[in-house]
Amino acid sequence: MTETEYSRFHISAQPALHLAGHPIRFLVRVGRLGLARHLIREIFHQKGNMAVVTSRPCMYGVFSGPIGGFAPRPHLCVGCLRCIMEYPDFVLVRPNPARLQLGDSYLSPDQVDTILYEASSGRVPVKGAGYRGAFAGEGWDGMWTDMSEIVRPTRDGIHGRETISTAVDLGTKPDFLALDSDGRPTGEVPRAISMEVPWVFDLPPASALSETLIRACVRAAEAVNSLVVLPMDWIRRLRLDSQSVVPLLRPSDREALASFSRPPRLIELDGYDSDVAARWGELFPQSLLFVRTPMDTDILSLVDRGLRLFHLTADYHGRTPVGFAIQTLRAIHDTLVARGVREQVTLIGSGGIAAAEHVPKAIICGLDAVGLDTALLIALQGRFVGEVANPATARIAMPRLKLGWATQRLINLSASWRDQLLEILGAMGLREVRRLRGEIGRSMFNDELEHEAFSGIEGYEAAHVPTRR
Repeated sequence: MTETEYSRFHISAQPALHLAGHPIRFLVRVGRLGLARHLIREIFHQKGNMAVVTSRPCMYGVFSGPIGGFAPRPHLCVGCLRCIMEYPDFVLVRPNPARLQLGDSYLSPDQVDTILYEASSGRVPVKGAGYRGAFAGEGWDGMWTDMSEIVRPTRDGIHGRETISTAVDLGTKPDFLALDSDGRPTGEVPRAISMEVPWVFDLPPASALSETLIRACVRAAEAVNSLVVLPMDWIRRLRLDSQSVVPLLRPSDREALASFSRPPRLIELDGYDSDVAARWGELFPQSLLFVRTPMDTDILSLVDRGLRLFHLTADYHGRTPVGFAIQTLRAIHDTLVARGVREQVTLIGSGGIAAAEHVPKAIICGLDAVGLDTALLIALQGRFVGEVANPATARIAMPRLKLGWATQRLINLSASWRDQLLEILGAMGLREVRRLRGEIGRSMFNDELEHEAFSGIEGYEAAHVPTRR
């Protein structure tokens, strides 16, 4: 390849404004009688200087409409509360109850707003006010990435001044190659595919499935060089013939593979079925077979049976029967390392990946790549109906989608999340995301820190503290 043929991988983000209405953050109420009294007093106090009298207390323009505060514009309110501190007698600002209904107990309204911003703009969300939340919390909020931006002033993978790769490989990788006297391999050889981003678009819940959604996911996956997992019946119904499509096969789909005109690059089995696996091997020996299984499955027993590719699943809140995904993934990774087979195995994990920061955290815990599910639906302005935790019963109300708009929103989300991943990798001094896998030395865990600080003190109750390798 010549120098002129090389091009840096880039995801093109374009503005894709909200298609459906979205509740504003705050409701602003102004007592008109109180405002009128205040203006009359101001006119006398300022001796008729109307430039001063009509000056507005809000720098964001909430009271800068044609008739000022008599018709406020609450969609511009950011909640600085200056107005109610200066005029508490007739101004009231309160959170919008409709916005507080967004998401569920796992995905907060603020996280929903963040995803929507990322999907509409493709940019990294930055707030000058800084982080105002709790220091630690449940799930992924109990884990932090350890970065060194102070001693790495040149970190800048987003703008191209530093080359950082976000590509990952999915496939089988033997520990060594056996060659004959002519240099040809005589044993198992690596069989893998590469993606430019360390995530796949995972199977949407049944309540959200539609032709437009599926086609948008396929087009977006093609644009960002990723994959999308889809049920076999929808693949046949829409006659999808894309190398980015990963068919999910159930035992009832034993003969479905024969309908493919060309071998899929990757196939997923919904649970291990030896008959389906044998049938797959006969039809498409070049395709990679992943086994989709819950995170609490005994992976070692499947590895001992010769399986090397797994798609591990938790619920949409990142929970498994044995704990949150952090503890479960670390245990799986450490077990495979102890057995000496981790480099041969590829792990994809789905469930609970609802923010850009969750991607590097999940990879640090031992995954090669993650699966995106509910974040994709939120990006398309899907609304949760009640708690959305169980993929089988999750209810998500989707707006009437337009194919081009939906595709661009998913591309924008990928662009924003990739830029944030580049920021984290650059701050850590890593030049590729593959080196982040299992790198727990680049992280801190709240449970471990509390245990180190408070163990032995009367009254301290230790949470689950995994053993750090």
